[in-house]
Amino acid sequence: MPDLAALIPALGVGPWLLVALGALIVGFSKTALPGAGTIAVGIFALAMPAKESTAALLLLLIVGDMTALWVYRREPDWRTLLRLLPSAMIGVVIGVFYFAHVDGEGVRLTIGVILLALVILTLWRRHLTRRRAAAAARAGELPAAVVAGFQPGAAAAAQGIGYGLMGGFTTMVANAAGPVMSLYFYAMRMPVLTFLGTSAWYFAIINLFKVPFSAGLGLITRDTLVMDAMLIPVVLLGAFVGAKVARRIPQQVFENLILVLTVAAALSLLVI
Repeated sequence: MPDLAALIPALGVGPWLLVALGALIVGFSKTALPGAGTIAVGIFALAMPAKESTAALLLLLIVGDMTALWVYRREPDWRTLLRLLPSAMIGVVIGVFYFAHVDGEGVRLTIGVILLALVILTLWRRHLTRRRAAAAARAGELPAAVVAGFQPGAAAAAQGIGYGLMGGFTTMVANAAGPVMSLYFYAMRMPVLTFLGTSAWYFAIINLFKVPFSAGLGLITRDTLVMDAMLIPVVLLGAFVGAKVARRIPQQVFENLILVLTVAAALSLLVI
């Protein structure tokens, strides 16, 4: 009979506590606050070598994705998904080449800078949107495109392509697309459940698309699979708690939490 203890990855007590906390956050983020998932990126990077942590976290994210799909399967905005997915897949391929040639520290710095830049851009766009809305209200009109923060037609499509590329790139190199896509959905002012449903479908499709690339880079190992199998119940627990919380979060609180968690995630990646 094989020694079962020998199959368990030898991470040490501290790292095991960290990855268990990260798994709990993964589950919670998938059903309550998508932007919080990047905090788990930082936690896993503290417990394991950076590149190996990316693959270990990917498999847990897929478990969380399947749970979120079950909870929010009827909630997505399909038009938004169809706009984002093609460019996101191109972003994943770009990320594969980047990941293969940059070390873990370079990956973390790149993602942290991108996230902070996106927060600044989103806040600035919100400021401009309020000014346009106020001007339109004074003129007796309030165009829907102004309220949403997007320009109609080609400009909206270009924004979707840009966010799709960044989302695909950041999710491949660091599983850090949660805040990127949360900022996009936030800017569209989606209701909470539509936000969560669209996010669930987006990440379920993109994370499964990433698996062959991660395997091809040699990042998925026996130890990775054993550790993730042990952490699945923790992910499910986090998802259960998140699903209960999400339906009680007011829209404004939800949007503010997304921004705060995005900043926290970016700073955590920069200082690790």
